[in-house]
Amino acid sequence: MRVTVPAEAARRRIVELFLSSEERLLQRWTQLSGASPDELRDLYQAMRTALSSEDGDFADVRGLLAELSRARVRQGHTPSDTARLVFSLKEALYEVAETDGGPDALRGFVWFSRLVDDLGLYTFETYTAAREKIIFDQAEQLLELSTPVVKLWEGIVAVPLVGTLDSARTQVVMEKLLQTLVDTGSEHAVIDITGVPAVDTQVAQHLLKTVVAARLMGAECVISGIRPQIAHTIVTLGIEFGDIVTKASLADALAYALGRSGVEITGAARTRVAVRAERA
Repeated sequence: MRVTVPAEAARRRIVELFLSSEERLLQRWTQLSGASPDELRDLYQAMRTALSSEDGDFADVRGLLAELSRARVRQGHTPSDTARLVFSLKEALYEVAETDGGPDALRGFVWFSRLVDDLGLYTFETYTAAREKIIFDQAEQLLELSTPVVKLWEGIVAVPLVGTLDSARTQVVMEKLLQTLVDTGSEHAVIDITGVPAVDTQVAQHLLKTVVAARLMGAECVISGIRPQIAHTIVTLGIEFGDIVTKASLADALAYALGRSGVEITGAARTRVAVRAERA
């Protein structure tokens, strides 16, 4: 159903009621919304300025509503709570218009109601955008935490991977590994996939990209954590790792990297291991 836009006289009348009923509106709006009076007073003053201006610019109102929506995201409110805060202004003003009883006031309220509806929808959109940004930032932080690069020995670093390896995560792994190689001057890197639940063609391609990138930096890579189930899957899919060294466990990969670094590991007794670095 199409709503007929009220005449100019009706709009002027509802604006007059809005401007002249500040204390009554704020009191009733506070009761209906449950928000703080100071918070609503700032919104009321911004709307008062917008309604009083000739161009009807609601930029300041939208700015305050955007700040309110973002603040409520951090406080754990739902988007419906924020929208209802705005919509409750309609009920507060309707009581004023009903008391007036004039036809222009009631017709003007229809126009005002549509205006508030638009503002309420704007808070919903702003809330959603702010929540998505928070979720994205948290995902980025978790991604950083889930891809540590640790130093195992002088000249040897390791990347223990846990969870699914996708394109975005591969990029983070590659960047952190390359930066660590530069910072530490390491020549050997162990990529441990013990915590990766499954290896398919896509995961294998991501691993190969990481190895190639490390090689371009002059580092030799070893992939460890090849469990029997993963080995069977790799053979079934026909995935080729080429000349990349693979080991069953992180310990085996570390022993291999130590050997390539010129460190000789010898069993001196059952309870201890003697490590001796070979001199050139």
